[in-house]
Amino acid sequence: MTVLLFTLLILICAFGAGLLGSLTGLGGGIVIVPLLVLVFKVNIHYASGASLISVIATSSGAAAAYVREGYSNVRIGMFLEVATTLGAVLGAFVVASVSPAAISIIFGVVLLFSSYLSLRKQKARGTNPPDRLATLLRMNGEYPTTQGKKSYNVRRVPIGFLVCHAAGILSGLLGIGSGALKVLGMDQAMEIPFKVSTATSNFMIGVTAAASAGIYFHRGYIDPALAMPVMLGVLFGAFVGARILPGATTRYLRILFSAAIVVLGVEMLIKGITGKL
Repeated sequence: MTVLLFTLLILICAFGAGLLGSLTGLGGGIVIVPLLVLVFKVNIHYASGASLISVIATSSGAAAAYVREGYSNVRIGMFLEVATTLGAVLGAFVVASVSPAAISIIFGVVLLFSSYLSLRKQKARGTNPPDRLATLLRMNGEYPTTQGKKSYNVRRVPIGFLVCHAAGILSGLLGIGSGALKVLGMDQAMEIPFKVSTATSNFMIGVTAAASAGIYFHRGYIDPALAMPVMLGVLFGAFVGARILPGATTRYLRILFSAAIVVLGVEMLIKGITGKL
């Protein structure tokens, strides 16, 4: 395969990852890492490094649009980012001492569990009062729907904080924006509407990735020749996804979210267990 063809294929795949990441809050990295490792046979540490750069691009491309349109909850994002940034630095420091096979297995388990949580039956929302902490921090908000603005209350803030800290550790360890766990933490634990969760996740993931990208760069895991086409493709995909999200159906977003990570999760588990990385 020539360098030009390789770069073109990376661009196309990165565009798809950015589109999916923007629509689901995954950040693109959760798709890019398995693609680079399984399809293009890139070392998982270098794939993670390129992914972190793409995650920053995704956040930059989609977050501004979501904030402008009223989907992102900036107060929630800034509060939870404290937890994820601390976790991301911790994960990036320990990544060099963890084998690629172990990282792949951890990645696969996280993906499959995330899919299960996303698809399980949702309980009714909107009947419970907000947490006192959520009210104190003014986290409750509203978001646009086809019927006009719809308000929501935020629940179980401490649990959401702990989930986002775990997401940050995985971000630094796996080279992803850990959007899957952030979305699930907000959607499942804090009972924030799914579209608000995905938009707020896109707002957060860039900061999380930036916290660990410097450490990856210092250790030589970021190759500009690989990171550049990944970043450009993901950035364009994120812009397109931001245009599509307002009219998308939540149920289909959940199915898309889960289907993508199940396939990748199974692949990463198999490769990690067999050692074929």
